[in-house]
Amino acid sequence: MPDKKISQQDLDRLHRLARRMDNAFRIPLIGVRLGWDSILGLVPGVGDALALAPAGYIIKEAHRLGADNSVLGRMGANVAIDMLIGTIPLIGDLFDIGWKANTRNVALLRDHLDGKGAAYSSTEGRLSSHHPTLRSK
Repeated sequence: MPDKKISQQDLDRLHRLARRMDNAFRIPLIGVRLGWDSILGLVPGVGDALALAPAGYIIKEAHRLGADNSVLGRMGANVAIDMLIGTIPLIGDLFDIGWKANTRNVALLRDHLDGKGAAYSSTEGRLSSHHPTLRSK
């Protein structure tokens, strides 16, 4: 199996996606932050399904970056909890504001990679670290 190069840019990209999904907006006066995941969840049925795409992408990227099965399982459980409780009207929407599965999953990935002593490489000038023709050999 080829050695996976992990770039700081990969983790930063996932962190930005999680922040948009979980913390993009601040509600004035009360200071609570919510993201597109919470907003999409307001649309019955379809909204929760649409919010699964970015969550699935984060898990797919975690796999590509070398996360162990135990970490991937915990990430999947976070998304499953978010999805199941999110289907309950009103309660699910309120839960979604506090659970922030995407942010939890990126933190799990970063902690796992740091624990493995992953060396982050710089990808200055590269379009995408996961594009097959841009990988260093």
